[in-house]
Amino acid sequence: MQLAATYKFPATPQQVWTLLMDPEAIKSCLPGCKELRPTGENRYQAEITIGVAAVTGTFTSTVTLSELQPPQSYRLSVDATGKPGFAKGSATVVLKPTTEGTAVDVTASAEVGGLVARVGQRLIDGVARMTMDRFFGCLATRLGPAVSGT
Repeated sequence: MQLAATYKFPATPQQVWTLLMDPEAIKSCLPGCKELRPTGENRYQAEITIGVAAVTGTFTSTVTLSELQPPQSYRLSVDATGKPGFAKGSATVVLKPTTEGTAVDVTASAEVGGLVARVGQRLIDGVARMTMDRFFGCLATRLGPAVSGT
């Protein structure tokens, strides 16, 4: 699965970066996130419940941030397992100043296996896009007016 989107924030890149590095903000804005706790430098353990069609389950995930270039870019890697299957993926997040604030470009790829993969790639893509849109929309409300994804 490949996914790319741009989100606009009414704030400076430094303000957006600070928000993207705040575990409490991430936890509160990530749909289905029950736990997000640090396990090392730029490494987190997460528990997330996700539903795709009739398949719903809880995944235990290791999230690692790397290639940090504050406040311009970073790479996020996720390795998740649960009863419904597994997911492994990564995303590159790039912050760019604009006349109206900051544009955040996200380019992600993931592999999904197990029961959750059997529901169909089209559904998984839709759930991933909706989750990403809700997450960045929630973060944007912390900084000002609504965010837009493209």
